Amino acid sequence: MIKLLISVLLGMASASAWAFPERVPFNALQTHVSPQIQSAQYDFNGIVTLSNCSASLVHFVGQPMTSKAYVLTNGHCISSWGGFLRPGEVRWNRRTRRSMKVHRSVNSTVRGTAYLLAYAAMTDTDAALYRLNETYEYFASKGIQSLELSSQRPIVNDKIEIISGYWKTGFRCFIESFVHELHEGGWVFKDSVRYSSKGCEVYGGTSGSPVLAEGQRRVVAVNNTGNESGRMCTNNNPCEVDKSGQKTVIKGRGYAQQTYQFYSCLDVDFEINLNLSGCLLAKP
Repeated sequence: MIKLLISVLLGMASASAWAFPERVPFNALQTHVSPQIQSAQYDFNGIVTLSNCSASLVHFVGQPMTSKAYVLTNGHCISSWGGFLRPGEVRWNRRTRRSMKVHRSVNSTVRGTAYLLAYAAMTDTDAALYRLNETYEYFASKGIQSLELSSQRPIVNDKIEIISGYWKTGFRCFIESFVHELHEGGWVFKDSVRYSSKGCEVYGGTSGSPVLAEGQRRVVAVNNTGNESGRMCTNNNPCEVDKSGQKTVIKGRGYAQQTYQFYSCLDVDFEINLNLSGCLLAKP
């Protein structure tokens, strides 16, 4: 699983910095902080910073500005201090309270607070949707526009951007392929996006970043993992499994989970309803 940076207390020499149990010096991660010149290449309006991950302020097509806003991230990002959803575990419409920073620009943010975990799973996908106390109208009054969550499945060779609020940086590449199943530890993700070999070398803290159609404010997937050391199907080292069961490892390659499936579970009030006929999301 893409390594997650967890908040480090002042004076600590090291921290549990990764999504799965691995310990590294905090300073080892600081080499990933990109210079300001790189962040200037990306539009951070609507990008979100969580305490341990990246995220984005998103809306569904046709959703009114008076609606409570949604924030998209990974299912493995919902716990700030470690711990993950079990394979098969789904959280749906759970009350919560989580503060986050919603970007107006790379260095200007507005606080948002989630009151509801509308959906979270690490089964079939690795995605979570928070519902905020604030409306889209409120954020617009602060100069922040949400990103459109695409209702369409992306296609191979689509050019993409990945923008991380946590690290204030971005990446550009293209969709190289779709993976039948991605296995990591005990988790299985289906129809995952594989990035091209150059440009999207994502790392810890970029988990939950939106994957956008290049040059557009349209989210087509959510960044979630990558193979760190070339190992087979272990934590932080996902492997690809084709329809025949053959396993393949591509060291250093990053992956994302598609998000168009949320529309199949969206009711007329723009709420997630897993009981809808045809809903494609994993259910409790």
